[in-house]
Amino acid sequence: MKNILKGKSKLLLVSFIIGLAYLVYLIVYFGSLNGETSSEQIGQALATAMVMPHIILVGLAVIFNGLGCFLNKRGFALTGAILYAVAMIVFIPYFMFVIIEMILSFVGFAKMKKPNKETDQ
Repeated sequence: MKNILKGKSKLLLVSFIIGLAYLVYLIVYFGSLNGETSSEQIGQALATAMVMPHIILVGLAVIFNGLGCFLNKRGFALTGAILYAVAMIVFIPYFMFVIIEMILSFVGFAKMKKPNKETDQ
């Protein structure tokens, strides 16, 4: 297991795992809403429509976070961190669910080694 994680950012990995768990929760919760009456169904559809931009941004953030972690690419890690921040702003009532991922992603990005331009050509 250590060989797989050698050279990988542990902070980005933790952020990826938490973000993936939260994304699965969002999909399961909003995908399983089954109202009995038409008014409940309308309310649930409105709630899902309001949260959908947040869900999409969290999904994109998880993808970029994973790419940044497993490919050791600073740009992907930064993009994932920014997407977590935007997801937090888009739907403020759920900010507490993405703030930890955002902080871990920014710190993980900051701790990644900058590529050496002479050797990366």
